[in-house]
Amino acid sequence: MPANPLTKLTQRASLPPGLIVRTGKFVWSTMWHLMMSQLAPRQKSGAYVRPESQFRDRVSPDAAQPGRYRLIVGMGCPWAHRTLITRALKGLEAAIPITTVSPSGEQGIWVFDQPLLNCQTLPEFYARMQSGYAGRATVPVLWDAEAETIVNNESAEIIEILNAAFNSLANNPDLDLYPAAQQAEIDAWNDKIYRTVNNGVYRCGFAQTQAAYQDAFTELFSTLDEVDQALASHRYLCGEALTLADVRLFTTLIRFDVAYYGLFKCNRRRIQDYPQLSGYLRDIYQQPGIAETCDVEAVKRDYYGNLFPLNPGGLIPLGPELEDWNQPPGREALAAAGQHHG
Repeated sequence: MPANPLTKLTQRASLPPGLIVRTGKFVWSTMWHLMMSQLAPRQKSGAYVRPESQFRDRVSPDAAQPGRYRLIVGMGCPWAHRTLITRALKGLEAAIPITTVSPSGEQGIWVFDQPLLNCQTLPEFYARMQSGYAGRATVPVLWDAEAETIVNNESAEIIEILNAAFNSLANNPDLDLYPAAQQAEIDAWNDKIYRTVNNGVYRCGFAQTQAAYQDAFTELFSTLDEVDQALASHRYLCGEALTLADVRLFTTLIRFDVAYYGLFKCNRRRIQDYPQLSGYLRDIYQQPGIAETCDVEAVKRDYYGNLFPLNPGGLIPLGPELEDWNQPPGREALAAAGQHHG
């Protein structure tokens, strides 16, 4: 049997294995906290804090012109994915083109797959749009190519803009994903789901203390349990019609078993283990145009391949098997019951 390399090292250096282990843990822990502080800003408690987006303008329907506005997205990013789904549901693919970026594991930034305005990276682009910009360069970005300005980089607002401002260009202008009569209910779900689920998985994965992780973990699964129970009586979060609340939840759910369950330690149960959430995910995934926005390989590559502090070896898992997403949703009875009740 070949000699253990670690044994050879300790013998040659005349150091006890325990000291090597303690030294290695100290060095790695110190480096990990340093890298995590750059990757994920935190409170003193060790809880992850997501910085606010800084571009918050809107688009007037009068300004809607084919090709004037462009979305900059990363295919693995759940926040950018919201905008792609809304764009597909409204039928805005021809009116609003996209530019894609990919994360650079070496630089820790988004890099354009094809240069835009001679910019190679997203920080370059932000700096060109606003001289002296010192904030984060994030996706999604809604960009006005005519005025050469960033309109908005907050996904929650971009999907509202896509829903309402471009109906003159949409193939599905009558589809309203944020109807006035349901906005209070949609907003209530959004507030809860953002903190505990959309951002909750990041609060688990980026937590830097055990207490912060446990708090986020408990809140995450409490909300998932609540949502699963709510979906037992109606097809979508706010009734029998898809809304922006469902779009915002779906982009986290579709990544959950693929990335968050393992990499972010969100491992109490998988989405496919929930009786209602699993069918709900399939229901939305099978809507026309949605599956084409779900790039699972990009999700695995971006999370496992580029979040070095969470996966130092950079190994990308081959699983899980995802045939379940194409199985019948099993929620037709709920839809029929809702229509009958109405």
